[in-house]
Amino acid sequence: MSAASLRARIPVRRRRRASVNDARMPPRELFSVAAQGLRTRRLRAALSALGIAIGIGVMVAVVGVSASSQANLIALIDSLGTNLLTVTPGQTFLGANEVLPDTAVGTIRHMPAVLRASAVYQVSSATVLRTPHVPSGQTGGIAVDAADPGLLATLGGQLASGQFLSSASEGFPTVVLGAQAASTLQISSAQGHIQLFLGGTWFNVIGIMKPVVLDPNLDNTALIGLPVAERMFQTAPHPSEIYVRANVNQVKQVSNLLAPTADPQNPDGVQVSRPSDALEARAAAKGQFTTLLLGLGAVALLVGAIGIANIMVISVLERRTEIGLRRALGAKRSHISTQFLAESALLAAFGGVAGLALGAAATWAYALAQREPTVVPAYALIAAPAAGLVIGALAGVYPASKASRLSPTEALRAT
Repeated sequence: MSAASLRARIPVRRRRRASVNDARMPPRELFSVAAQGLRTRRLRAALSALGIAIGIGVMVAVVGVSASSQANLIALIDSLGTNLLTVTPGQTFLGANEVLPDTAVGTIRHMPAVLRASAVYQVSSATVLRTPHVPSGQTGGIAVDAADPGLLATLGGQLASGQFLSSASEGFPTVVLGAQAASTLQISSAQGHIQLFLGGTWFNVIGIMKPVVLDPNLDNTALIGLPVAERMFQTAPHPSEIYVRANVNQVKQVSNLLAPTADPQNPDGVQVSRPSDALEARAAAKGQFTTLLLGLGAVALLVGAIGIANIMVISVLERRTEIGLRRALGAKRSHISTQFLAESALLAAFGGVAGLALGAAATWAYALAQREPTVVPAYALIAAPAAGLVIGALAGVYPASKASRLSPTEALRAT
């Protein structure tokens, strides 16, 4: 044989030797071996994966429910607008309530960036009863306020039944009920001749409002016209609260000018706020509560990981013969450890996928019940199976190490 042919054979032999000594297994073969190990113990594998599925399912459901609620809240804020401001009287140093001037609503309406302004006036001397036979103290906590006819439009509210106060009806004994007030009085519709005993006089119920998101206090209020309140209950025309719709692009400027505009003599006695800020704070509070629930999900996930580690240790003890035989046939320690590590990771990954399905289903059911949009964050779709894979790999480190340390003679002798 010539020297050239010998040189040509040397690289081939080196390549073959390198392949025999290679500690790595091809991914396809590794997956097949790991899947075969799980298939032979299907019930045990399913129960082990269930622990991971529950932990990841809880976390996905928590994230999904929170995201769905926040999406609904944000959509609600967008629909109601963030350009509503409220003006209320503050308090003096001695704790007494300030009084807004009776000209406050008119001067605010003349501000260039103000689109609408409406007020309510507290009627402190009147109570609401279903009939005069009800004891006077059993009012159900329903307040009585006088309101401008444009109040509902300014708030962006809606009626559940009937009509709101108008320039034609505000001078007569007519009343519009908030949603909670109507429920307390057991009135479901404004149709027909329905009357209430308000302040010792019968008032006709002409409308029922839907819940007012931007000011829930109005839900438990009976609203009457200001002219009636002034004539029958001597209500002073000093607003207890003014609602202002400002130009969307000039909300901050309007907010800064509202106090001196409403009461030029005493601007420090005027408080200005934005109701949408409370809704946004509620969305942020939900996010903080989600963090707590995620912590509970993480605990469940940890328990599932410990369960997988325990099952894999038992599997190593039961499969000593298989390990010894593979080692006797030339498998290296790294082959054995990689196989058991892959089984653990694959088992947890299956649990992660199942948990993702469970969490998404729980989110869908909750959103359907609450009539909210179903939102499962995109990162959860990737993080759920990936988290299962990583947790399974970590849980399999010790069992894989234990399996790789078994010598062929000890493993075969144990049988």
